Amino acid sequence: MPEPATNDRLARYLALGRLTDAEFVQHAFRFILRRDADAKALGHLVEGLGTAALSRARVIAGLLESDEFARVRRYDDALALARNARRQRKTLRELPRPPEGETARLVEFPWVLSRYRGERRVLDVGYAFADPPYLAELVALGAEQLVGVDLNEADVPGLTPVVADVRRLPFEDRSFDLAFCVSVIEHVGYDNEVYGLESEHDEEAIPAALAELRRVLARDGRMLVTVPSGRRSDEGWYVRLPLEEWRGLFARAGLVVAEDEDYGGFYCADLRPAPQHRRRFLGALARPSALVRSKSRG
Repeated sequence: MPEPATNDRLARYLALGRLTDAEFVQHAFRFILRRDADAKALGHLVEGLGTAALSRARVIAGLLESDEFARVRRYDDALALARNARRQRKTLRELPRPPEGETARLVEFPWVLSRYRGERRVLDVGYAFADPPYLAELVALGAEQLVGVDLNEADVPGLTPVVADVRRLPFEDRSFDLAFCVSVIEHVGYDNEVYGLESEHDEEAIPAALAELRRVLARDGRMLVTVPSGRRSDEGWYVRLPLEEWRGLFARAGLVVAEDEDYGGFYCADLRPAPQHRRRFLGALARPSALVRSKSRG
C-alpha cells in the first residue's frame, strides 16, 4: 500500500532543501571527513551545485570515494575494534600492520585503548598534537579524571590540560591509575622544533621522563606506551631503539613489562611500577646511559 506523501522521508528531503548549498557542503564535510570544507573545495562544490553540474548525492559520493575518507574509515574501524574488545574484557594482539605508507597509529591506538579497564585517574602524555580520533575516543572512555600534559596547550573538551615537561611533572606521587604515552617518549630530549619547541639533545631525558611517570603512577597503576623499534637511529626529532634497549630503559626507571608486542618498526607495552625491593635489582641490570652509549658505538 503506498505511503502518504507527508512521510518521514519527505520530511528529510524538505529539511535538506532548506539548506543553502554552502551549508550542505559544510554538513557533508563534517559528517564524512570530520572537518570543515577548505575554502577552495567549498567554492568549487558550491559553484557546481549552483549550476546543476553536480548533484548533492554526487558531492557525497565524491567524499566517500576520496582517499581522505578511506583514512577516516581506517581510524574508525581501528577504534571500533578497541571498543568491542573493552566490552568483552579482552585485549587486542596480533593486529594487522597498517597499509604501506599509513601511520602506525592504526595499530597503536586500538592496542592501548583496548586495555583501558575503567581506571578513574587517567593521564595522557603529549596530547596537544594527538590525532583527533584518538582524543575523541580518550574522552569517550569516561574516566572520572582525565588530564593531558604537554609543553604546548590545546583545548580538548573533557580533558584538563596541564603545561609541563614530562621530566618534571607537577603532580604528587601516585596521582594516576593509568597513563597513556603513545609515540611520545622517543621525542623527549630531542629536536622538537617541528612542534614549536626548542631543540635539545639529552640522552638522559628519556630515562628521566620514564622515572617521573613511574613516580606519578599508583602502586597498582599502569602505563601503556608505544615507541619506534628496530635498529638504533637518531632521527633528530626522535630516536629509534632496539627492543632490548627500550626494555632496559623501562627497567632502569623501575617499570616492569607486564605485556608487550613488537610490530617490526614500533613496539607496544603495558608497564607496571616495580615493587621497591625489585627496583634496586632492575636498576642493577640497566645502569645509567652506558646501555644507550654502548649501543650507539656499535
